[in-house]
Amino acid sequence: MIETLKKYFGYDSFRPLQKEIIQVILDGKDALVLMPTGGGKSICYQLPALLSEGTAIIVSPLISLMKDQVESLCANGITACALNSSNDETENMILRRACVEGKMKLVYISPEKLITEKDYLLKEMHISLFAIDEAHCISQWGHDFRPEYAKMGFLHEIFPNIPIMALTATADKITREDIVHQLHLKEPKIFISSFDRPNLSLTVKRGYQQKEKNKTILDFISKHSGESGIIYCMSRNKTESVAQMLQKHGISTAVYHAGLSPAQRDGAQNDFINDHVQVVCATIAFGMGIDKSNVRWIIHYNLPKSIESFYQEIGRAGRDGLPSDTLLFYSLADIILLTQFAMESGQQGINIEKLHRMQQYAEADICRRRILLSYFGETTAKDCGNCDVCKNPPQRFDGTIIVQKALSAIARTEQRVNIHILIDILRGTMSQEVMKKGYHNLKTFGAGRDIPGHDWHDYLLQMLQLGYFEIAYNENNYLKITSSGKDVLFGRVTVQLAVIRREEITIKKKSKKRPQPFTAKAISGTPSAIEEDTSLFEALRQLRKQLAEQEMIPPYIVMSDKVLHQLSTFHPTTLEEFGNINGIGEYKKKKYGEKFVNTIKKFI
Repeated sequence: MIETLKKYFGYDSFRPLQKEIIQVILDGKDALVLMPTGGGKSICYQLPALLSEGTAIIVSPLISLMKDQVESLCANGITACALNSSNDETENMILRRACVEGKMKLVYISPEKLITEKDYLLKEMHISLFAIDEAHCISQWGHDFRPEYAKMGFLHEIFPNIPIMALTATADKITREDIVHQLHLKEPKIFISSFDRPNLSLTVKRGYQQKEKNKTILDFISKHSGESGIIYCMSRNKTESVAQMLQKHGISTAVYHAGLSPAQRDGAQNDFINDHVQVVCATIAFGMGIDKSNVRWIIHYNLPKSIESFYQEIGRAGRDGLPSDTLLFYSLADIILLTQFAMESGQQGINIEKLHRMQQYAEADICRRRILLSYFGETTAKDCGNCDVCKNPPQRFDGTIIVQKALSAIARTEQRVNIHILIDILRGTMSQEVMKKGYHNLKTFGAGRDIPGHDWHDYLLQMLQLGYFEIAYNENNYLKITSSGKDVLFGRVTVQLAVIRREEITIKKKSKKRPQPFTAKAISGTPSAIEEDTSLFEALRQLRKQLAEQEMIPPYIVMSDKVLHQLSTFHPTTLEEFGNINGIGEYKKKKYGEKFVNTIKKFI
């Protein structure tokens, strides 16, 4: 196992659970594998495929994901292909023949193609194992249900002696049980890897309006000069407007959403994968098919609908294990809209509950990583030190009067007012709606004019979280005072609110130097006097880009950022030293070694 791992992938040791998972498959048994994005799932089926006779069948939901995996395998000297609708008939015919002749070690196939080929191609092949990637798509309780996936229970009926491995990055207990049931797995060994991604920082900003969000995003990106990132938005229109804002500030940006043609979406994805653009503004449809290891940051412009979705999306950053940043914005408007979506969905109860859990995460004042891990059934005894709550614990003050002003205004409108109009009343704004309803005559009109509008958004969000009012989603989103709210309104209890922290944002000029230089210490966690040469890193990045363009493959497939950082830290000047760098296998050593070593020699 170790020999094959080193030869093809360039690693000297396995990550946690990988070796045990591989052994189960080599023993011919079934397995269900839960491993976070970037945790090394693909090695779990790629290595047993290399160590077994025959061909491994990998079921994957997206053509882009298959393409990415096949390119990575071929770049490591492994024979692999994908059978899907993007190939023409001649190409598929050639690939089918290669599969029957046993010339491929791994074949990627869509669930639809798998179903049509079950009585034809599959029966002609010598199959070593089946791997079902993104297996949460099988379950109706999963967050990305696909009906075609649910039909794959036939595999064990037709191929009773071939091991099946189901893999996913996010699945709660009910989804895991459903995957086992739907696939008819036989006494599967269940592996649940740690969901902790300590290299990801977690930051939440609440109650920000559009201008504040845009300033914060520009500041955030300026600290990640030249580094790839994704901005997830709730709507197509928002992806377009955010992208236009970034482009106006000279940031190369692509757009990705379901309203674009397939060619436009493919173009955006390819531009991002190949580092032709720095940023993609996308709806949640983007990223599932990307193995891009050097995404350094993720921004959520709006609150996601569930922790599963959020966790999977932030997991697209830092797949190489290097420090990466995540930023989540959320507002009352997000909560109202997402609640409406959940109530109109076919699974109202479960979707409302998932949204509440996401809301609790965003509004928390305890370590955010502990909340995430707890959601996936994992506990930790200490705070992470890498989230905004750990770095800046919230301060509190007596906010009873603020809450009473808001609740009094709600009461005086006979609880027939929404958030937007309530803020107009409190701020004393003579809006059309306020005048029409006569709210400017209320005793509370202008009672909170000393508090800025964006701060009122924040305080009302806190009040909602504390349970002082509810939103009647079935009644024009009117605000209804709860029994707890009445206790505050009538002075029976006092309220502690969190102090609002607004950073002064100044957009810094782009710096060519990386904000957090990689060092051996950054990866191993051990002290080291060796510092990375950031200028050499840039030179190697340019070389990687040239090689990628020549071969028409993404740069990170030539070498990952992690490998480039090690090269620019340890300066190997012989092929042997180059081959000892973690992540460089025999094939890449022979193919690229001389060019990289020569660049390092010239540089130093």
